[in-house]
Amino acid sequence: MDNLKYDKALYDYLLEFVTPNKLNKFDEILSQRTRCLTPVLEDIFKPHNASAVMRTAECFGLQDVHVIEQDNAFNLNPYVLRGSGKWLSIHHHLMKSGVNNTETCYKELKSKGYQILATSPHDAVDYREVELNDKTAIVFGSEENGISDYARDHADQLIKIPMRGFTESFNISVSAAIVLEHYNHQIRVNKNWQLSKSELFELKMEWMKKVVPNIDIHVKRFEKLSGMTTY
Repeated sequence: MDNLKYDKALYDYLLEFVTPNKLNKFDEILSQRTRCLTPVLEDIFKPHNASAVMRTAECFGLQDVHVIEQDNAFNLNPYVLRGSGKWLSIHHHLMKSGVNNTETCYKELKSKGYQILATSPHDAVDYREVELNDKTAIVFGSEENGISDYARDHADQLIKIPMRGFTESFNISVSAAIVLEHYNHQIRVNKNWQLSKSELFELKMEWMKKVVPNIDIHVKRFEKLSGMTTY
């Protein structure tokens, strides 16, 4: 079965179970979504920090978040997240023995045309000096040690937020908010940042499935009535 044909038929079927107001809201939000900018969280171990960055990304209209587990398992704080995670595409690089997940993540991002900027207080340029001309991933490191050696050595550019006090750096969630807001504004002014038609459809379908109660039952009923299946 052609998956696109299946998805379009399922979309039409699910329209009966999603209110017009909800569909209009999806369209409004999707018109502001972008994949030109994505945060990468490397080995974050405090759930409230990871959750705050994800919430910030969703509020800014960023669709993708990459999560790297290396020494620390990734956990979330539902109170801080406030449901924002369900609307994001989370690329989770799970902890595996003997595997450098940062390397895996970097290779995936590079294959998709991203330049990689990594945050570091040392040997880095002011983040405001960097102009984004390509799709860009911003790497934020662990709370205690910052980015890994691999993340630092293989980034296209190291960036920092200038400090004017005694403290070396902001909390990761604050750093992410500052940097992402600046670059988010920059990409929306200077380049074609919007999602493609196929991406818009894919995400709208995904979101519809999240708001329709008992979605598994509905899908089985649709397949029984239509005689269509997908693999």
